[in-house]
Amino acid sequence: MPNSDVLSAEKSAVASLMATYNRFKVTFVRGKGARLYDTEEREYTDFGSGIAVTAFGHADPILAETLKRQADTLWHVSNLYYTEPQLRLAKRLTDNSFADRVFFGNSGTEAMECAFKAARRYHFVKGAPERRKIITFKGAFHGRTLLSMAAAGTVTADGFGTISEDHVILPFGDHEALKKAITSETAAIAIEPILGEGGIKIVPDECLRGLRTLCDENGVLLIFDEIQSGSGRTGKLFAFEHAGVTPDICAIAKGIGGGFPLGACLTTEAAACGLTYGTHGSTYGGNPLACAVGDKCLERLTAPGFLDAVKTRGDKLRDALKMLKIDFSSLITEIRGRGLLAGVKFCDAITARDFAEIALQEKLVIIPASDNVIRVMPPLNIPDEDMAAGLAALRKSCEIAQIKMK
Repeated sequence: MPNSDVLSAEKSAVASLMATYNRFKVTFVRGKGARLYDTEEREYTDFGSGIAVTAFGHADPILAETLKRQADTLWHVSNLYYTEPQLRLAKRLTDNSFADRVFFGNSGTEAMECAFKAARRYHFVKGAPERRKIITFKGAFHGRTLLSMAAAGTVTADGFGTISEDHVILPFGDHEALKKAITSETAAIAIEPILGEGGIKIVPDECLRGLRTLCDENGVLLIFDEIQSGSGRTGKLFAFEHAGVTPDICAIAKGIGGGFPLGACLTTEAAACGLTYGTHGSTYGGNPLACAVGDKCLERLTAPGFLDAVKTRGDKLRDALKMLKIDFSSLITEIRGRGLLAGVKFCDAITARDFAEIALQEKLVIIPASDNVIRVMPPLNIPDEDMAAGLAALRKSCEIAQIKMK
């Protein structure tokens, strides 16, 4: 057991943090692969990956060596100059995607901020400055800046004043409302192909194809938020690839840096036309450290057979979760997701947060989401034995939760 001095010091440190997160009462000190270790050296299986961030697990030796090598070479120069890691990553991204242009930031929020600005600026330079409105959907999550908060149907704006009047938030899946909402003031439609924070809700492939057609017919840009669903998480580099469509603009982050802060806004040549000299920027965005790691992540994600292996692991995970639903039918109401981005929806008798607390006691890390869903997002390269250990802990957690319900 920790001594009183340690507990006192930890309590004091906790009090130093702003209370902006409803944190679980555990402090992790190290990780290796799909395993995490707390201050008492207790071992946990990580089925959360830092919310789909640590794509190759913790302390991955290849990424660690890449970062160390870059750290001995060059940390930072202004974006007034080129760096080799940034050029390599930009080229690899455009070679492996729909995109012609890339802007680098430090996070998914910054990537979406760039996406919104690119869409509005596109219409401005085309002679239609009135086209500023962005259509988004309830249950979405696009970030924490004032602009991205305005685009999210689940993030409260209480206390922040009027943050934007240029976002139109529609009910998820209401096709008629969408058609009526498009006007001569509409700049873009933005959507997550799989709603992450919204509860791992998949936008049907035919709906993504319909959105592409609708945007083309109305001169509207299509923005995909692939911050959580991209970077190989569904068994393809981007989730939108399952539908056979491409956007005009796409935001990525999380897994592309493998744990190092990195975000990027990808665009077609046409969609990038408004972001010219002086219209957008970032001090740290695209720094050599982040880009070196991101380039190595993308090299591995696009290596022959890697995404096929992710799909195989995802199919096995889904089969196991479906079996849990059968065995605990009074507890679990639905299994959602694609690849290694899975969601388990619970009945009203228990909250996702409470279930995550139970799982933590069973040494399993999972991430709650909206709609009473927990997210299951192990590393993309998780070994079979770690997958088995996590699933065993998940089953045990279901047993405990079912007892608590009675």
